[in-house]
Amino acid sequence: MIKHMGPHTLPRAAEARVILDAIRQIVRTLHESSRAAERLVGLSGAQLFVLQTLAETPGLSLNELAEQTHTHQSSVSTVVSRLVETGLVTRVRSQKDRRRVELRLAPDGRRLAARAPDAAQARLIDGIERLPAASRRTLARTLAALTNAMDLAGGEPVMFFAESARGGRGRRG
Repeated sequence: MIKHMGPHTLPRAAEARVILDAIRQIVRTLHESSRAAERLVGLSGAQLFVLQTLAETPGLSLNELAEQTHTHQSSVSTVVSRLVETGLVTRVRSQKDRRRVELRLAPDGRRLAARAPDAAQARLIDGIERLPAASRRTLARTLAALTNAMDLAGGEPVMFFAESARGGRGRRG
């Protein structure tokens, strides 16, 4: 692994390989994490990430949860709906502001979150947040330019591995 690359350190083909290897490693880690979540607790990686986020910060609104997970509100809404359907999350009117709907873990959701493996999405976000601000800005601009160059623009991005678990909870065990 290359820790530091100065300007013009690598030839173009080598740069492409370093970039692709890093992307492959990130995708592999996210995929393996999602498969482990499905195997161990019957949830997709996205469902586990939302469940663990709510375990850490109970009572978030849907918009606050989207902000915490760095995901579009519509994607989080889909994941939350599945978790509500399976009885792991509840929607509760706030005692302080009756217009506000808070998301809370149901007892089964708390038990599942306590024994589930860590979601890789949290490690990815933590890694991004630990980058220096200038590096984060460069990474954001570069990845946006890459997706545009690949003609991937359009529609709202979904949460990582949001649909890998068979619609929710495969096993309770």
